[in-house]
Amino acid sequence: MHLDSLLCYLALRKKTKNIPVGDGWWRVGEKPLSEDRTIRPFVVETSEEMIQDLHQRINQTRYTESLEDGRFHYGFNSAYLKKVAKYWRHEFDWEKQVRVLNKYPHFKTNIEGLDVHFIHVKPVQRAGQKVLPLMMVHGWPGSFYEFYKILPLLTETEGDFVFEVICPSIPGYGYSEAPHTQGFTCLDAARIFHKLMDRLDFSDYYVQGGDWGAFITCSMALMKPECIRGLHLNMVNAKAGGALSIISLLVGRYLPFLVGFTREDVCRIYPFMQKNVYKILRESGYMHIQATKPDTAGCGLNNSPVGLAAYILEKFSTWTDYKNRDLEDGGLERKFSLDDLLTNIMIYWTTGSIIPSMRFYKENMGANFQKTMDNTTKIHVPTGLAAFPHELLHCPRVWARSRFTDIRSYTYMPRGGHFAAFEEPVLLAQDLLQFVKKVESKRPK
Repeated sequence: MHLDSLLCYLALRKKTKNIPVGDGWWRVGEKPLSEDRTIRPFVVETSEEMIQDLHQRINQTRYTESLEDGRFHYGFNSAYLKKVAKYWRHEFDWEKQVRVLNKYPHFKTNIEGLDVHFIHVKPVQRAGQKVLPLMMVHGWPGSFYEFYKILPLLTETEGDFVFEVICPSIPGYGYSEAPHTQGFTCLDAARIFHKLMDRLDFSDYYVQGGDWGAFITCSMALMKPECIRGLHLNMVNAKAGGALSIISLLVGRYLPFLVGFTREDVCRIYPFMQKNVYKILRESGYMHIQATKPDTAGCGLNNSPVGLAAYILEKFSTWTDYKNRDLEDGGLERKFSLDDLLTNIMIYWTTGSIIPSMRFYKENMGANFQKTMDNTTKIHVPTGLAAFPHELLHCPRVWARSRFTDIRSYTYMPRGGHFAAFEEPVLLAQDLLQFVKKVESKRPK
């Protein structure tokens, strides 16, 4: 056993401020005295009636003509939307994609009154390899399907270790049951996912996430740090405090070394108002709607498959690269296939989960979201950060250190945006593997 590793581990346990674990019950009525801990196999299914209903609704879509040279600046371009809908109606094979979804084992188990869905992918273990459990958590408007291309890269490796991967669906998303009562937040999802890992007999594990998945996995690290071997994020929620933030922004463009910025930080942050204020204002309208009246907007989306596709796919365009707004097709097929994009849409459509997924914004942002305990408390577990160049906002390492006290790896990724696992599975897998290698080399033997 390495003495320095043991001392580091003991110091971590001493100084970490845990967020209370608590408990929850997300059904109407009294919580029973005992719970069913059964883990049940689950299979994604479809039917001819479901497909016929989809086709009929696509056929009845009413379109509004796009403005001349509007491209994606007004949202999803109607001319390209017609192409997507035509492909969806006449070429997309949902039955084939259901078989793709069922490629990996699916399960459900009831936790806090909700049937929680997850896929559990066991590795191809080579002689001498250590198997490490890893939970990967999606965000909005994604799903567990985002991880399908990265899974083989993590469960079939050549190195000293290989991953056993669990990808849950956040309650209210996809095949996980939606909460029936108000107040379900990232903290509740984190607690449920810890309970899921415990139910699978994992006592310590790695976690990885982006978007809501980043918030949930950070909450997991705060809630039970002794269970988290390492935290890997492709979206970083951290910033320097008040005056320090202002000073660093004023000075950083001209004398970056004085405030800890690198040249790459300068390229990604400045011009500040354009990249961090105006751009975000243009792209955050959806968030204000979902954080206030999700059921109103969701009603239309839950009844029109083409409307749902336009609403979600516009995010896969813009959040992959803001410059895609200048393109007639939003650049969607540069990084994704229509089959992959529509499979993600079908997960929302066939489960009717768009409204509960949108409600997650209201539940989390009802109070002062940025000042809640789970967003301000320091995180002391080993942390790896992958900074993709087209992520919505850039967080320099010097700012990340204000929240993450044990950063083992910070990587400026060469390309990619918000949907890292979906866009750049190879790059994300490589960064995750090198981070875990660093962490494992320092752990007590």
